[in-house]
Amino acid sequence: MTSADPPALRVPVGDDAERWASRAAHRRVLLVVHNVTSAGRLLDVLPLFHDDFRVQLLVTSTESSAFQGGIRELFADLGLPVLPWEQALATPVDLAVSASFGGRLSDLHGKLTVLSHGVGYTKKLHVSGVRNREPTFGLSPEWLLVDGQPFVDGLVLSHPEQLERLRRACPEAAAASVLAGDPCFDRMLAAAPHRERFRRALGVRRGQRLVVLNSTWNPEGFFGNGGDQDVLPGLLPRLAAELPADDYRLAAVLHPNIWYGHGPGQIRVWLDRALRSGLTLIDPVHAWRQALLAADAVVGDFGAVSYYAAALGTPVLLASAAQDRLDPEAPLAAFVRDAPRLDPHGPLRDQVERLLARHRPAAGPAEFTSSAPGASAALLRRHFYAQMDLPEPPAPALLEPLPLPRYDPPRRTAPLNVRTRVSGSDVRIERTTGHPYDAVGDAHLSVHEDTRDPGDLTRADVIVREGLPDDPRLGGAGTAEVLRRYPNCALTAYVTGPDRCVVRVRGWDGVLCLSADAGADADPAAYASSLYAWQAGGGVVPEALRVHVAGRVHEVRVVPA
Repeated sequence: MTSADPPALRVPVGDDAERWASRAAHRRVLLVVHNVTSAGRLLDVLPLFHDDFRVQLLVTSTESSAFQGGIRELFADLGLPVLPWEQALATPVDLAVSASFGGRLSDLHGKLTVLSHGVGYTKKLHVSGVRNREPTFGLSPEWLLVDGQPFVDGLVLSHPEQLERLRRACPEAAAASVLAGDPCFDRMLAAAPHRERFRRALGVRRGQRLVVLNSTWNPEGFFGNGGDQDVLPGLLPRLAAELPADDYRLAAVLHPNIWYGHGPGQIRVWLDRALRSGLTLIDPVHAWRQALLAADAVVGDFGAVSYYAAALGTPVLLASAAQDRLDPEAPLAAFVRDAPRLDPHGPLRDQVERLLARHRPAAGPAEFTSSAPGASAALLRRHFYAQMDLPEPPAPALLEPLPLPRYDPPRRTAPLNVRTRVSGSDVRIERTTGHPYDAVGDAHLSVHEDTRDPGDLTRADVIVREGLPDDPRLGGAGTAEVLRRYPNCALTAYVTGPDRCVVRVRGWDGVLCLSADAGADADPAAYASSLYAWQAGGGVVPEALRVHVAGRVHEVRVVPA
């Protein structure tokens, strides 16, 4: 142990621990964390030990992963006693649970169970000393045997097909296999009835389609630049330009190894323009499953998240379909071979709409993700307690429900190109961050006051901001200050709620309040742009507008404020 290592624990384990501990636990369970990715699966099963006063939980990090970012913060959130790795190796425990094979797991003192931290065991991974082949991670002798003998007491598999591959690759370890389903998938299945809540948390409005971009962590993934072509930098601005802002909502789920390997701040730097155009980054540990449940479509790659999406019945379009990293016998490899491909150079909206229109859920992902859907909690707890030689608690074994994420609507500060067609009180509107070559209608520019380039405001026809109606910093809703400052601006809009805004129109006296009728659900800034388009034809203030956007008609009242 070096001077930089944390000191060894003295309570609840360690020398003379019984002198200081308030309770003497009958069993010790050690959660072994390789990196934040693997920790996610340990968080899934943690509730199986809840309310059992006989069990003391401990946690440690093997420090063997290249991805160490986020582990310290995760441990702080858990609030469990953290053992330095060397102390963990020297401390007797009744059960150690890991979701990876990193570190000297065979040196732990106690029964060891290993779970998959993905959708079964699918990836090939290079092992030093092994020539001319890359064994399947978690199913080969390189990962399961020490001196020719298995050191794992329980290898949790989610489907019998994994057991068949295990028997072919490493028959010595087959006796340790435990068919216990997939707790990650079970949490998603249990939360499926709350899909609309998750959509509202992401600010998805009625009529909008949520497209989730997803990438696994290696260079051949969607986010990586080590494949045949680096598609992401050019694809992001095109998605924002070709998918209308009111018809589509964009979110991104990046593998924790991307998130913590490069750093969340660096990810936001790289994706700055996309974020200002309305892309939302999803928490890769606590909220990715909710985003997947909320999604109408996923644009992903050969990672587990794409397969989970397909297992849920969600349409998936692969932006990267590299198979070199996959076990060719794994169901994920078959899915990648057959799934529709994204053409990064073709019209994006057409591809997404065609995917949605033609989608028929494939049977394979739902079948092979778990052979015991909804039953993993009971199966895993039975195994854990058998390993500890301890009777199970009398209460049912239950997993934690997926939490409702914080409200996180899109915040578009990049200028929006707006096209409108007016017929009487009916206004058809489409807004994007660019002007697609085949777009039709009268165009104007709508700019958020927090745009990055102040020059955008001097060119804007409509200037928008949002806030509380009585925010003293802004001088009150409907202030004429913006019109005075920007002489080319014809209308200012102040969004004060999810269904209303107040506007001031150059040449019209007073302030107007635009509010949507019950059942309407569009961005109030779109109502403001619709009023701008209507007033361009001259005439008195209308009493109402019918705004056509995202396949719906929104009745909007126009009332002097």
